[in-house]
Amino acid sequence: MPRILVTGGAGYIGSHTLRSLTAAGYEPIVVDDLSGGHRLAVPAGVPLIEARVGDRTSMARVLDEHRPDAVVHFAASIEAGQSMTDPRRFYTNNVVAGLALLGAVLEAAGGGGPVPVVFSSSAAVYGEPSSVPIPEDAAKEPTNVYGETKLAFEHALAAYDRAYGLRSVSLRYFNACGAAADGSIGADHRTKTHLVTVAMMAALGRREAVLVMGTDYPTPDGTGIRDYVHVDDLASAHVLALDTLLAGGATTAYNVGVGRGFSVQEILDAVDRVVGRPVPRRVAPRREGDPARLVADSTRIQKELGWQPAYTDVDAIVATAWRWHSTHPDGYGD
Repeated sequence: MPRILVTGGAGYIGSHTLRSLTAAGYEPIVVDDLSGGHRLAVPAGVPLIEARVGDRTSMARVLDEHRPDAVVHFAASIEAGQSMTDPRRFYTNNVVAGLALLGAVLEAAGGGGPVPVVFSSSAAVYGEPSSVPIPEDAAKEPTNVYGETKLAFEHALAAYDRAYGLRSVSLRYFNACGAAADGSIGADHRTKTHLVTVAMMAALGRREAVLVMGTDYPTPDGTGIRDYVHVDDLASAHVLALDTLLAGGATTAYNVGVGRGFSVQEILDAVDRVVGRPVPRRVAPRREGDPARLVADSTRIQKELGWQPAYTDVDAIVATAWRWHSTHPDGYGD
């Protein structure tokens, strides 16, 4: 049974991926400092090591003790808006700490080749695209610091492959959303600013209103358009990326998105339908660094890895989120 080290595995996407890894026959081991993750999100029986990815000594110890066959790297600062006001934290957590992890991976390899890495990247590497849907070879011109840090680490991975033979797959997610179908895990209220989660908080009365950040974008209804991909579909992409790397696959990057965009207004209308009542909303200025449209061209991952999203209907995606949030109004409560 291949052993997989999962950094940030107690977080939102990481915790869903743990379930998919286990179901696929992998043995995950989690490293998380719990600054944004939750112990209760980690399935029973999956080891959780509380440590910082940027702590080279701790990571060397973990790698030496557990000898993983591959690494899935989620641990990062993720809020694009915050990246514009606190860039030091984002470069430290997303680039410096990531390089420390890669250094530990190389040292653990000894005389053999380093284990491969699946990297949690982002559509933010593209910035404001010249056309949509966006293919993987589109220009990379991030409009926020978060995207800059993800792109910088992708460049580092490519360089480490050329120099040291460290193979990797970077998965450029579009907008992650939804929750486990059984409502047992999902996004925690207190740490998330993503639209669907914020809308759920407003529906539950935990937030006064949803801030619609910008109604003057060049889109049909003036609100930003994004490709909303279910978290379980993202998890399945990680399993497929691991499969191909462990079979000897080459370093590459894939978009992971449904290929259809929904505006902020359309998402809020879907929440209204699922919840059964209007969710309060208020117009606010645009958030610095937000492109008008981000929609994936996921043709490559579908053709090369056989990935197919199970969730393509926006109401079905929102319904899974409501099942989690309505039964866990305080998130994990930890």
